[in-house]
Amino acid sequence: MSLSSLLGPVEKMKTRLADEFAMYSMPIGDDLADMNALIGSSLRMEFRQQINCVHCGRLTKKSFNQGYCYPCFQRLAQCDSCIVSPEKCHYFEGTCREPEWGESHCMIDHIVYLANSSGVKVGITRGTQVPTRWIDQGAVAALPIFRVSNRLQSGLIETVFKAHVADKTSWQAMLKGEPSEVDLAARRDELTALCQSGISELQERHGIQSIQPINDVAVQNIRFPVETYPVKVKSFNLDKDPIIEGTLLGIKAQYLIFDTGVINIRKYAGYHIELSSESL
Repeated sequence: MSLSSLLGPVEKMKTRLADEFAMYSMPIGDDLADMNALIGSSLRMEFRQQINCVHCGRLTKKSFNQGYCYPCFQRLAQCDSCIVSPEKCHYFEGTCREPEWGESHCMIDHIVYLANSSGVKVGITRGTQVPTRWIDQGAVAALPIFRVSNRLQSGLIETVFKAHVADKTSWQAMLKGEPSEVDLAARRDELTALCQSGISELQERHGIQSIQPINDVAVQNIRFPVETYPVKVKSFNLDKDPIIEGTLLGIKAQYLIFDTGVINIRKYAGYHIELSSESL
């Protein structure tokens, strides 16, 4: 079988669930590679020393915030620090970098959830990003616990909860195997009781209709296409080593797991990569 290749700028892998099973496709230029179909195959990835901004397309020597050129990083609302820290959303102060973007992305319903990735964590996402956000975090189970009317409120509820539970995923632990099974519904009830005074205060301030608990949704279980987890996690850096070769053993979150190391595809959005395999 001859070696085939795809060449172009990569983007964050597209995901969907099929009977609880995570399915991945990786955009490379104008093509879309079925990554699940490549598990077990030998792959070669080469960074071709070109990076284009994922927003404006400008050629850039360095990528900022997972794919942006520096001017876009400085200008765009989606690159502001409040995206990482939603409790710092300043839309209502009139200082949003792009009010129209804020209207469509922040001033809409958000979900506060519990997920089991490297352990139980609290997180937030737009309602439209369920279950994509959970797949991207490598969560094997997730449960919505609150629906709120905007991003600021989601961040404030998350802040109340993270006094008692983690709000970050340990990516190294997540890539080493499956976390211990957790009863997320029971954990929700326990944490809600611990956080009740903080929740009630936020409901009084923002209106009870704006911050509503979710008690009637089942846990979403997610299975990832991983044949073998690494014992030791070695992360590839395309800026230092532009060629990756190895057998693809699995995919979890936005990571490709090779027998030679792992790579976070989302980190390299906008990088021109040539993907080669006999299985393409």
